[in-house]
Amino acid sequence: EELEAKGINFTDRLFISDRAHITMPYHKILDRVIDEKRGKGKIGTTGRGIGTTYMDKTARVGIRVCDFLDPEVLREKLEIGLQEKNDLFKRLNSNHHLDIESVMEKCIRHAEKMKPYVVDTSHMINEAIDNGENVLFEGAQGTFLDIDFGTYPYVTSSHPISGGACTGIGIGPTKIDKVIGVVKAYTTRVGGGPFPTELTGELGDRLRNAGPIGEYGRTTGRPRRCGWFDAVIVRQSAIINGLDYAAVTRLDILDKFSKIKICTGYKYKGEVLGRFPPLLKIVESCEPVYEEVDGWEQDTSGVKNFEDLPLNAKGYLKRISDLTGTEICMVSTGPERDQTIILKDIWRP
Repeated sequence: EELEAKGINFTDRLFISDRAHITMPYHKILDRVIDEKRGKGKIGTTGRGIGTTYMDKTARVGIRVCDFLDPEVLREKLEIGLQEKNDLFKRLNSNHHLDIESVMEKCIRHAEKMKPYVVDTSHMINEAIDNGENVLFEGAQGTFLDIDFGTYPYVTSSHPISGGACTGIGIGPTKIDKVIGVVKAYTTRVGGGPFPTELTGELGDRLRNAGPIGEYGRTTGRPRRCGWFDAVIVRQSAIINGLDYAAVTRLDILDKFSKIKICTGYKYKGEVLGRFPPLLKIVESCEPVYEEVDGWEQDTSGVKNFEDLPLNAKGYLKRISDLTGTEICMVSTGPERDQTIILKDIWRP
């Protein structure tokens, strides 16, 4: 409705999976209450109810879109879910209490709006691939927020790695022919969790506030933590995702730095580690091993040809490509779509 009010009509191309799980009002409340109760172990969630929705999904008491559209099934599931959640609110000393009739009324209203867009998206996507159409899957968040391979417990509740496309969409792995990893020319993180290359003080602020949009969370508005490029985590991401290529974004943010550092490894108890340790206690004790390169101190915003980039910018891109073992296929030099350098035409068979 917000988009259509601005003259953007896309709803004829919007489809919602009939098997997707619904975030209910109690999921959002629980998300905030549980994270507050963790005290110093607080994860720093967005408070949007994502983790608690996945808790119900895994516990097999979640409400899917197909359930949501059937009032009889929805009521049965809400009777179980609301009794459980209201009891949980009491045990957590929360004053929240949700009434089934008010929740049902709201759900039915939303279900009517949602119904025209609900389809079997797995069948639709597989059919498109079988018909030779180009299909692009875009993952949210990042590899190190993956529930299995990320900086657990400072992770999301799903699989934003490339393999998650298969389980999340319902396609076989043989139907994915190229994997592109999107990585910034430096490193950022929102919320808690380890960050070996994090920059604090004036240098961190310079990275965060450079460029036209700055580094602030799109969901929460929280300032992102910023640091130098970490080749250790990108190299590990390349392995986990099976990357064919990397797309490097926000190169222009580094335009005004005379010296730029690249993390090539972590030093722990005198030993240099080339891989990201699974135990966060070790990560928190690691010192990043840096390689310093000269910056280019020239404006690259809007450059569209690789040849037009400053020599040191080209050298920086080549170095991070070598360190991560991943060929770079494109580079962005600004927030607009046309501020992109295409190094390799990867879309043709």
